[in-house]
Amino acid sequence: MKQENPIDKILGEQLPVLDDGFVRVIDYLGDDSAIVQAARVSYGEGTKKKSEDRELIRYLIRHRHTSPFEMCEIKLHVRVPMDCWRQWIRHRTANVNEYSTRYSVAIDAMAATKPDEWRQQDISTNRQGSMGSLDKKQGAILSEQEKDIQQKSREVYEQRLELGVAREQARKDLPLSTYTEAYWKIDLHNLLNFLRLRMDLNAQHEIREYANVIGHQIVKKWVPVTWQAFLDYQLNALTLSKIETDFISLLATGQTNEALDGMKKIGWIKIKGDKRVPNLEAREFANKLEELGIELPW
Repeated sequence: MKQENPIDKILGEQLPVLDDGFVRVIDYLGDDSAIVQAARVSYGEGTKKKSEDRELIRYLIRHRHTSPFEMCEIKLHVRVPMDCWRQWIRHRTANVNEYSTRYSVAIDAMAATKPDEWRQQDISTNRQGSMGSLDKKQGAILSEQEKDIQQKSREVYEQRLELGVAREQARKDLPLSTYTEAYWKIDLHNLLNFLRLRMDLNAQHEIREYANVIGHQIVKKWVPVTWQAFLDYQLNALTLSKIETDFISLLATGQTNEALDGMKKIGWIKIKGDKRVPNLEAREFANKLEELGIELPW
């Protein structure tokens, strides 16, 4: 008899995301024990203690042995705004079947933005992302405009349908805020890659909300040992390049000038007047130094 997994308690349950979106688990295959079983197939039964299973999974994650995690799969039903879905569907490692507005009437729901949720463009570091918020009064104007646009586009769409316009053509002026739905089936290895990218603070806020629900409310229940290893060794880990470890070694031994000379030599730092100006790679390195509690050399 199959042992109950904590994820069984949320099968079919709609986990809300954003204003009208959701994620729900339709089905799953395997769990932490399936990963251990796959990893040990080459040398038989092996050990069975839970503590040893945990160490094996952590070893696999730590050393990037990926194939055992492909033995687990999960199928989700998601409801997501189309602009967010465009980013989601770029992860081409899943099986997808999306709601079709060629065959069916478009979902009558659009993602709305509250007055205090309008974000400013980040033009300093992450130029594809956002930072900070617009003034709430400005946001209120934008939210009202958004509401008008969404209502008008829906009215036009429904008028076209009433006139007999083909659904595939009637939909063309619906905004990207319109919700779509899809069944999304993916193995655990590729799901963790998705979460590593989309739970990152540099990911767009909306898709990060979905990733957080999938990670913290689904994967954590489904494969708890794997989830903790993923947090420890991937999502919350600090990755250092060979160049970075060399510079840290110099800084740790008091050779600050040598480290700075090396950074200038490879173009990390440029001298402008009496100031040292770090490039993007150097600024990212500075963030890592701060995490490690090491004083910045410039």
